[in-house]
Amino acid sequence: MESALLGYFLEFGKSFLQIVATLLPIMNPPSGAAMFLSVTEGASAKTRHALANSISRNCFLMLIIFILLGSVVLKFFGISKDIVLIGGGLLVVKMGWGLVNADSSTPKHDEQLADSYTPEKIQQTAFFPLSFPMTVGPGTLAVCITVGASFAGSTVSITVARLLGGLLGIISLAIIVRVCYGYAEKLMDMLGETGAVVFLRIAAFILLCLGIQLIWNGMASAITELYHQMIIPLASSTNPPVAPPMPAPAAQ
Repeated sequence: MESALLGYFLEFGKSFLQIVATLLPIMNPPSGAAMFLSVTEGASAKTRHALANSISRNCFLMLIIFILLGSVVLKFFGISKDIVLIGGGLLVVKMGWGLVNADSSTPKHDEQLADSYTPEKIQQTAFFPLSFPMTVGPGTLAVCITVGASFAGSTVSITVARLLGGLLGIISLAIIVRVCYGYAEKLMDMLGETGAVVFLRIAAFILLCLGIQLIWNGMASAITELYHQMIIPLASSTNPPVAPPMPAPAAQ
């Protein structure tokens, strides 16, 4: 009994560490906090905390859904993981390019910007682009589908233990996102004005490169799969195997 409980606890811990160690570097909440601060420039602290709450909740729901049902949803709509990477990469590139070329020297009226963040604006921007693809991008969702497939165990108890560990890992990621986004301004204040501008530019450039990398990965995988589906069968059909020569008749 004790050995069985220890085995379940180990499976629980492995799935928890797998979720956190795999998704945390991809999501990168500290870098996302810089993007969040840039996109919501001029908004009040209360508005940012409200947005942070909504974003963390959206991220939690997206991760849970794609871990449990990601493969089923993609198969239902006939969408491959490569297309998800390419489409999401285009969105990330668009956002990164806009942030890289943002004019930081133009003075902005903070009060006007703060007034523009109405509850309706918060609801509109909390999911897109702040939750997706800025925080949870296509790369994160593709990894969720892969990780979710690995949770299936040989018994129901092992599967449940892995799912519970993954659930705790997702909750931990949502809390990290909430803290980083809710206190993004304080994090940037630690860098100073010049350091914050430099960090924002670097983070925007990394976001742009990440989008290009997602497109590249999706296209490379799609081309490779197309090659295996079309070129190799065509080559094998045009070059049929040569039958071995018939043995010479024995001498009489």
